Amino acid sequence: MKKSTSKLILILLIIGFIVSFFAFDLGQYFSLAYIKEQQEAFNHFYRDNRALTITIYMLIYILVTALSLPGATVMTLAGGALFGLWAALVAVSFASSIGATLAFLVSRFLLRDWVQAKFGDKLKSINAGVEKDGGFYLFSLRLVPIFPFFVINLVMGLTPLKTSLFYLVSQVGMLPGTFVYVNAGTQLGQLESAGGILSPDLIFSFVLLGIFPLIAKKVLEVIKARKVYRGFSKPEKFDYNLVAIGAGSAGLVSAYIGAAVKAKVALIEKEKMGGDCLNTGCVPSKALIRSAKMLSYASRAAEFGFKSSDVDFDFATVMERVQKVISKVEPHDSEERYRSLGVDVIRGEAKIVSPWSIEVDGHTITTRSIVVATGARPFVPPIPGLDQVDYLTSDNIWQLRKLPQRLVVLGGGPIGSELTQAFARLGSHVTQVEMAPRIMGREDAEVADYMKETFRQEGIDVLTGHMAKEVVVERDDKMLVCEHDGERVDIPFDQILVAVGRRANSSGFGLEELGISLAGNGTIEADPFLRTNFPNILCAGDVAGPYQFTHTAAHQAWYAAVNGLFGSFKKFKVDYSVIPWATYTDPEVARVGLNETEANEQKIPYEVTRYGIDDLDRAIADSEDHGWVKVLTKPESDKILGVTIVGAHASDIIAEYILAMKNGIGLNKILGTIHIYPTLAEANKMTAGQWKKEHAPEKLLAWVEKLHRWRRGE
Repeated sequence: MKKSTSKLILILLIIGFIVSFFAFDLGQYFSLAYIKEQQEAFNHFYRDNRALTITIYMLIYILVTALSLPGATVMTLAGGALFGLWAALVAVSFASSIGATLAFLVSRFLLRDWVQAKFGDKLKSINAGVEKDGGFYLFSLRLVPIFPFFVINLVMGLTPLKTSLFYLVSQVGMLPGTFVYVNAGTQLGQLESAGGILSPDLIFSFVLLGIFPLIAKKVLEVIKARKVYRGFSKPEKFDYNLVAIGAGSAGLVSAYIGAAVKAKVALIEKEKMGGDCLNTGCVPSKALIRSAKMLSYASRAAEFGFKSSDVDFDFATVMERVQKVISKVEPHDSEERYRSLGVDVIRGEAKIVSPWSIEVDGHTITTRSIVVATGARPFVPPIPGLDQVDYLTSDNIWQLRKLPQRLVVLGGGPIGSELTQAFARLGSHVTQVEMAPRIMGREDAEVADYMKETFRQEGIDVLTGHMAKEVVVERDDKMLVCEHDGERVDIPFDQILVAVGRRANSSGFGLEELGISLAGNGTIEADPFLRTNFPNILCAGDVAGPYQFTHTAAHQAWYAAVNGLFGSFKKFKVDYSVIPWATYTDPEVARVGLNETEANEQKIPYEVTRYGIDDLDRAIADSEDHGWVKVLTKPESDKILGVTIVGAHASDIIAEYILAMKNGIGLNKILGTIHIYPTLAEANKMTAGQWKKEHAPEKLLAWVEKLHRWRRGE
């Protein structure tokens, strides 16, 4: 018989059984009421025909499970009521496993070939995972019933999992849950009156039924921990409760929190305290942007009523100011401060040698928990010839003391855009090169287009859709060769800044040797509690992703530190529900929540309310009357889904919306809040007023108009 014919016959048989089940209302026989009603008759039959009764019961149970029909739970309870704990436990355990395996085989026979042929390329990683750890995955699902068992049976049939392994794991994995349900059934079987509901045995059975998933989850965590820690020797005592590796934002906050709750904490750093943000990122870039903005104000002197304004400056002095700003902020992140807080600051290169041991320059320390907060570094793409020039990145650009006459900025993201504008204002001829269709790719197209036009008005050449192919050096001439619409484009430069993204620092200090899982982009794979595959090793900041912002690093650090110290008792899932960010160009671009591009991609319905800042009194007075506030709300609701602000001080103005989204405050309450006049923050109230105007109750207002007319005597 051909396989296709066999499949057709099997499908018809299954359909026949299922149709009969519902057509003849066989489900009535799988209710607790019916079982209780017939219990006396069942008991008599069972006493006279024990083996036959159990055999018939098991066959029906196998059939119900194999066909994924409703009733297995009731039958389990009924088995306990009819046969008692141990006889029912054996019968249900084997019947459920056999039935589940039959459902598994039916799914495999009917659907696996088709599913694998159609979606095989998308299922490669799943298939590989099942082949490697399929038994453990199945055991986890059996022990903690996250999904209905019949769904597990059918889905597992589509994978490469061996049938024998499926049966054995199901037999063992379902046994604890079967025991709990059968035990509950024995107590229901003994219930003779309403007073019996309060019997200790019955109460205990229902309590056990309720807490079983929690117990099973804890048991599963213990099993997983034993598996992952196999081969490692845990110390009997520890030098520290928590050790943070990396003294950037995430490491500093982790250490601070640990010390604040009186844990013994160490912080390891091989380079400068404060990490990228203090030394090569946020602080120096904002200092440089501020100096560049002062020059831009001078060039706009006429707007402020001055006939002229000439500023004489030295680029080296500007860059020295940047270093002074770093020095002024430095004490906030210094060794002295953290030692005064009770943190042991260890200078040196860390290497994790076991889940509980870290080696620092030959000296080993032990700790109960580790927070990996090693940050990220600029990503340098493999462009031929790039290594022939002293290219700049966000790490080394602060060493410049001579202003480049011709600067190429490779990258149109936040870092590239901020430094593009800053250096152009300081006097460089800047060419910004972006391979994507637009700069600021995470923002809406209108934002990117507006900023591109702003840059061009400031004399910046913005080349989007240009793919960097190679760097050519001929004598003293340097050239970036790009491709645009199939044509070669040559861009001469004196200096080139590579700002195309950042790569997580996840190698070179023991993660690979330990077997900690990494994602394709180099970040550490972590669960919602920021734990790696070793539960006592956590991560936070740029090395963890998915957001590479200083403020999200600090946000994650709280969860990493608390879960590392108290996770055995209570864990907290990291909250990414409201993540804001800003690009510090002029005007600034600030975001929180969804923008239109993301809402459309995710098929989330929304309404748009837009307020032009050119209408705002304070913006007009400051000659900063440009940009807009755009708020996305749930249709016919004032619930805020996302906000984009383009304008002066956008990163400050958006704070009100961040608070509103975090606490479920809508536009109506923002409208009802008094804002100081005149301020830029009034833009938020004006936007809320615009939303209210667009959602005015027209029918009600028509009646109100009639009321006023009547009161005037008309």
